[in-house]
Amino acid sequence: MTGETNQYPHLLEPLDLGFTTLRNRVMMGSMHTGMEDKASEFPELAAYFAERARGGVGLMVTGGFGPNLRGAFYPGSGMMTSSRHARQHRVITDEVHDAGGAILMQILHAGRYAYHPLSVSASRIKAPINPFTPFALSDRGVRQTIKDFGRCAALAREAGYDGVEVMGSEGYFINQFLAERTNKRTDAWGGSPENRRRIAVEIVRSVREAAGPDFIVMYRLSMIDLVEGGQTWPEVVALATEIEAAGATIINTGIGWHEARVPTIVTSVPRAAFADVTARLKPHVSIPVVASNRINMPQTAEQILADGKADMISMARPMLADPEWVNKAAGDRADEINTCIACNQACLDHTFTRQRASCLVNPRAGHETTLVLGPTRATKKVAVVGAGPAGLATATALAQRGHSVDLYEAEDHIGGQFAMAQRIPGKEEFSETVRYFTRQIELSGVRLHLSTRVDADTLADGGFDEVVLATGVVPRIPQIEGIDHAKVISYAELLRGEKEAGQRVAVIGAGGIGVDVSEWLTHTSSPTLDLDAWEQEWGVTDDESAPGGLTTPVAEPSPREVYLVQRKTSPIGKGLGKTTGWVHKASLQHKGVQQITGATYERIDDDGLHLTVPDKPVRRPRPTGVGAVAAKVPGSRQALGAVTGVAAKVPGGTAVAGKVPGLLPPEPEPINRVPRILDVDTVVVCTGQESQRELVDALTAKGIRTHIIGGADVAAELDAKRAIGQGTRLAAEI
Repeated sequence: MTGETNQYPHLLEPLDLGFTTLRNRVMMGSMHTGMEDKASEFPELAAYFAERARGGVGLMVTGGFGPNLRGAFYPGSGMMTSSRHARQHRVITDEVHDAGGAILMQILHAGRYAYHPLSVSASRIKAPINPFTPFALSDRGVRQTIKDFGRCAALAREAGYDGVEVMGSEGYFINQFLAERTNKRTDAWGGSPENRRRIAVEIVRSVREAAGPDFIVMYRLSMIDLVEGGQTWPEVVALATEIEAAGATIINTGIGWHEARVPTIVTSVPRAAFADVTARLKPHVSIPVVASNRINMPQTAEQILADGKADMISMARPMLADPEWVNKAAGDRADEINTCIACNQACLDHTFTRQRASCLVNPRAGHETTLVLGPTRATKKVAVVGAGPAGLATATALAQRGHSVDLYEAEDHIGGQFAMAQRIPGKEEFSETVRYFTRQIELSGVRLHLSTRVDADTLADGGFDEVVLATGVVPRIPQIEGIDHAKVISYAELLRGEKEAGQRVAVIGAGGIGVDVSEWLTHTSSPTLDLDAWEQEWGVTDDESAPGGLTTPVAEPSPREVYLVQRKTSPIGKGLGKTTGWVHKASLQHKGVQQITGATYERIDDDGLHLTVPDKPVRRPRPTGVGAVAAKVPGSRQALGAVTGVAAKVPGGTAVAGKVPGLLPPEPEPINRVPRILDVDTVVVCTGQESQRELVDALTAKGIRTHIIGGADVAAELDAKRAIGQGTRLAAEI
């Protein structure tokens, strides 16, 4: 691969580790896929890694495997504790090596993040994101855990891995010993910074001794904790030098704890936001250091290396998005890269809800053996109507398989909802997906017809074997008195620049679009494009004495007064993504957006938006007794529903059930409602969407085989993950 291009010379340069050489400076960082937990799924995991090895990645790291039972992430999660486990992993390592790749196994002890009652940590302090309180590990337990890490590394070698990554970051077990926030011990493993980092150093030493000298030992070091009570910079530097002395081969950058209130990987985080943190550490050690977080394109990666900020680049999600990332960079085809947009919707959101990880822009990720887009012998002539995400995915995948494809779009550009989303502050990355599909249309031979509103007669006369309707959605306009007032505009009109908003704005509808529109209204510029402004807003500092790298956040004032209003009584943002929703909600708070729930829209007139709202916060009654316990046990809500359902069929059963504490929740208190007028210049309507399906009946009447996908199929909250997934799977079937 070296010598194929001069565009990324640092990125494609081999990395000599002494006993082995990596073919380039690109590492696929660790990401839990869900396939690590069952040996029966290891062949699929092997195919997933092998595809990326063939794509040119220099080094890969698996998802985390526990070194012992207490360190397991949750009951049944992957561990490496026996020779039987090692033998099961051989299918992974053999297939990766056959594909020309190198792979490390990550050793991850979850500590207080473990989702089970046997969890242990430095001290008995519960994590704010976990209902289980850990036990404080005894001195004997600490020493045994150190041995367990060493044994785990030896087994990884037996399994055929090229090395291990010791997870010492992200707030997991080792990180919990390092930080004063979670380590209140007074023995040899706590108190002073030297004692707190002792376990990390001893673990690396144990791993090196157990695995031997010719084995990669990478340590994931938390260079900035981003939590109160985190490590100071001098403590981080001291740890790095001691880790090197203990036998580490490489130091990888870890950023932030999972409980941190600073975003680190979502799309609103500037590209390479933390590369300077890695650069600050590099002069203090002589082994290679790896930069990570929000690096998704080769131009960015090359610049980091060229500037001497790091020796290697770690990218996890970008390799989900495009397994050919390295080969494309090496072949001067960066414009063909399917860029990770850091949405987290199909990767991390899946991981934290125990689903298999995949990728919104590449649904094949994690499904390499079942979602195959190989060439077809039975080629067809297919029309795809609508060039939003669903239509683009379908059309390009069909053409890649060999079908003849015509793509029709009523607008003068492609992208659909993504073309609007890319205008939202912090969502500029969405433009990369539009760029990717533009290039794929050129490469695949799809015939694109812009500014063409096609009808059923045209499609019937075109001789198409099949038609795919991906015509998307239009904004739903609610039935509110005065909805046609001059103050009222739709979100589409606002984001397309067709109409402007005044200084005082009410946004009605607080789903994902309403939240995005509120962000658009409250920013004068995008924080994604200004690292200094982003750090100021979230309170990130390079002050070496600041624990965790935190300071007081100061957000730029909003240029508008914004009200975000919804009919539902639930908290605004409740339905947003698990790993990104809190970021959006925090951003709205930073900008002073006033949130109103439980509203009834009465009318819109010259005075503004007339509402009736609860005269006090709406509080849903919580179950008690049996119901409260059942609600916290996975699967018990269904069981509880079955119990109450049976009770309802028994004479007097519901009355009896109602007397059991917590079995049925108490009736909510009556809510008094009061009128309220929002004196606003503009009302932006974000109250959902309606499918555009006008062609369905006409095509059916003409006997044309028709498929409906994306928003045209289901118009509930815009879901690009479903749209692109539907389109890709349909293309694999036609």
